[in-house]
Amino acid sequence: MNDLKKRQRSKANDARNQQIDKEALSRIICDRFIAHPVYRQAKTVMWYSHCRSEARTQAALLCELTTAKRIVVPYCTKDQQGHNKLGLWWLEDVAELVPGMWGILEPPQQRWGEAGKAIAAKQLDCVLVPGVAFDRNGGRLGNGGGYYDRLLKRVRADTVLIGVCFESQLVEQVVMEAHDVAMDIVITEKAVYAGKGRQFLS
Repeated sequence: MNDLKKRQRSKANDARNQQIDKEALSRIICDRFIAHPVYRQAKTVMWYSHCRSEARTQAALLCELTTAKRIVVPYCTKDQQGHNKLGLWWLEDVAELVPGMWGILEPPQQRWGEAGKAIAAKQLDCVLVPGVAFDRNGGRLGNGGGYYDRLLKRVRADTVLIGVCFESQLVEQVVMEAHDVAMDIVITEKAVYAGKGRQFLS
């Protein structure tokens, strides 16, 4: 791994772990996401179910299940070549989920790929993306498993990618490699940053 990337990940992970008032700041972040015009216009939206010290999403996610939007959540699986992959599940009731890998809520394995519940990446209008570090131009540094980068390469060209994090996780410039996918928007508790991802290329 690139040494600078490794140092960035470690420093940002420490900042995220040490962030105080996570619940209150997460509510602000989720409120900004829900109020954004991109989200308001989207019909099919992928949320993530937080784990460890990520910005908390579950309370806002539960509220959004009562709206007309089709809410999608990911689960960790493998592709036919054995690579890490995110499966996509149309979530209608939180009772459909059980703790999975790393304690993340996901559909039970015996229901993966179920007809009527499995969602294709091309169906997503907007994706909420967690990360260890971001920069204000849309650069993103994940946990290193490649789950999100592989998914985000399969979405439509007009699908909007929105990274969320605490302001303390922002770095001046994320070290990006060829396989890394930039965000179109980054939201923190303090601001909404227009990234230089696919929707904002000049």
